[in-house]
Amino acid sequence: MWLHSNNITCHHGFSTRKGGVSPHPFKSLNLGGSIDKPENILQNRALALQGLGIASNELCYLDQVHGTAVCIAKAGVQTGDALVTNQKNKTLAIGVADCYPILFYDANNGVIGAAHAGWRGTVGKIAAHTLKQMQALGADVSAVQVAIGQGISQNKFEVGKEVIEQFEKAGFSNTLWRDNKIDLLACNKEVLLKSGVPENNIWAMQRCTFEDDFFSYRRDKGQTGRMWAVIALP
Repeated sequence: MWLHSNNITCHHGFSTRKGGVSPHPFKSLNLGGSIDKPENILQNRALALQGLGIASNELCYLDQVHGTAVCIAKAGVQTGDALVTNQKNKTLAIGVADCYPILFYDANNGVIGAAHAGWRGTVGKIAAHTLKQMQALGADVSAVQVAIGQGISQNKFEVGKEVIEQFEKAGFSNTLWRDNKIDLLACNKEVLLKSGVPENNIWAMQRCTFEDDFFSYRRDKGQTGRMWAVIALP
């Protein structure tokens, strides 16, 4: 049901598609989207949070718009693509189905964050925006541990020339794409490093959403579910 990083010690996890109640084509732990029955999604969310030992009454999640807005977390749904908090009663959740989920944890100062990084969020450097908002809550970038979950791999992420041009204009290293395929994971790592996160503080799952364990919007041509990345202060 959940996969975990080895560098974040508070409650956290990256969900797989296994362990829920949704029927085909979701099979089975679908945590979002608009195709599955709402009652299935709600039951799956309850099962998933129970699996992490987290209560759902202060769940903070997003209506994600593939931008760079970072929200100070409030219970319920907000519009944006990242959440931050220094409150111990808040659970942050990001939904993905090819985009990269990024979790942030400053244990020294008690600040967490969660970001949704598709190609638009990545080129907009949402990881840097998230770190900036965490600093406003008292975080020290050099102390932040970062975990990057499953996402679409470079070999599966073919884009048009106009997308490559946006990454070029944003100042990304030209080694981060090959022909018409972008390495989104490496792009986000570059953003984190340039923002001051030590390389040893960055963990990456190194798994592609085209694998059977995961939902993939591109692989399944939109007929798919959503996974969550979740983090909560101890």
